[in-house]
Amino acid sequence: MSETDSTPGFDTLAVRAGQHRSAEQEHAEAIFPTSSYVFENAAAAAARFSGETPGNVYSRFTNPTVRNFEQRLAALEGAERCVATASGMSAIYATCAGLLSGGDHIVSSRSVFGSTTLLFDNYLRKFGIDTTFVAQNDLAAWERAITPQTRLLFLETPSNPLTEIADIAALAELAHANECLLVVDNCFCTPALQRPLALGADIVIHSATKYLDGQGRCVGGAVVGSEAVVGAGVYGFLRTCGPSMSPFNAWVFLKGLETLSLRMQAHCRAAGQLAEWLERQPGVARVYYPGLPTHPQHDLAARQQSGFGGIVSFDLAGGQAAAWRLIDATRICSITANLGDTKTTITHPATTTHGRLTPEQRNTSGISDGLVRVAVGLENIEDLCADLARGLN
Repeated sequence: MSETDSTPGFDTLAVRAGQHRSAEQEHAEAIFPTSSYVFENAAAAAARFSGETPGNVYSRFTNPTVRNFEQRLAALEGAERCVATASGMSAIYATCAGLLSGGDHIVSSRSVFGSTTLLFDNYLRKFGIDTTFVAQNDLAAWERAITPQTRLLFLETPSNPLTEIADIAALAELAHANECLLVVDNCFCTPALQRPLALGADIVIHSATKYLDGQGRCVGGAVVGSEAVVGAGVYGFLRTCGPSMSPFNAWVFLKGLETLSLRMQAHCRAAGQLAEWLERQPGVARVYYPGLPTHPQHDLAARQQSGFGGIVSFDLAGGQAAAWRLIDATRICSITANLGDTKTTITHPATTTHGRLTPEQRNTSGISDGLVRVAVGLENIEDLCADLARGLN
């Protein structure tokens, strides 16, 4: 293969992919804050609306800045198509609403974000789509839960907040053997650390709000996969129902993608150091971080990820009182439920991100009252350890 035929590397794609300069020949990507577009004549308008000719129609579903983001993220994930959405949750809903029908069935890991559990249990069920929740790492449980009506298998890996790792390749084989789609939420790793499609997954979900942005500025989501699946069902739902990403948010995410690889490496490095430090602290009952040899799926994470991520969770022996005391004692960490920021964030999952679940659901998912989640930012690691030490002491 000649140099001119070679595929650009990840960092090059993160900076260059998807950009199509306007007649102004701008160097940085442009923002197109327009709701509609002008057609040369009535026949041209009709051809655009029917799909006979490609081009912009209406910014609910066609916008140059949003398309730039979609094409760049698709390139990073090694996919044919990406559909950008208004939030990570709308990305999950658009996937389900666009691809499933009443009477269909989902098998989901029980180790998913609290709002995802509620979406499946409280809302999709209203429309006749049932969900069975299983232990993320029990392949036999996944297999037993599949019925003739199952159309989709859903999981997060690493999971939120316990960083459980699922074997994507094994689940993809199981899904395809039963004519199901495997959907993987890749929020914690991003394509900088993990590419689920290369491991056999059919669809990748992103909350662009998190690491893709990287500075906590905007809300957005994305669905990534093949043209046949994502480009048909999911895009069709977006066009009609409109959970659309704004051009400004898409531009912010584009800027975030340019530094994604560098930031993820720094997050991984700092999170690993913090996890090792936490394991040595009295009062810390258990630390959850895939980079630790004590993590039950450490070897699997090392095989299917190029880094262990920036999320560290840990159980405190003193329960909720100890967790709240630790959180309230911090001076650097931001007490907020968001993650993926350059600023370290800290939260108590049982009363925030997973607070709407029943105690039974939290217990089944391993969300204890003493659990604390830290999304490690880019501050000096010595400062972060000293900040957490205030509450631990």
